[in-house]
Amino acid sequence: MAKEHAKVKQVTGKMKETLGKTLGNKSMQKSGRQEQLRAKAHEMTERATDQIRKRTGR
Repeated sequence: MAKEHAKVKQVTGKMKETLGKTLGNKSMQKSGRQEQLRAKAHEMTERATDQIRKRTGR
């Protein structure tokens, strides 16, 4: 469930970034990029946690 949430946050971040570009709003663009990066980091953390759980059997 958490990985799906991260994907949704990535998409909303991309939409915010694109809207910021369209409107010429640099702050919104930056905020969208940051949201995407945070979501990607969260997704990668979840994947690593899943791999550790599989290998340790927990």
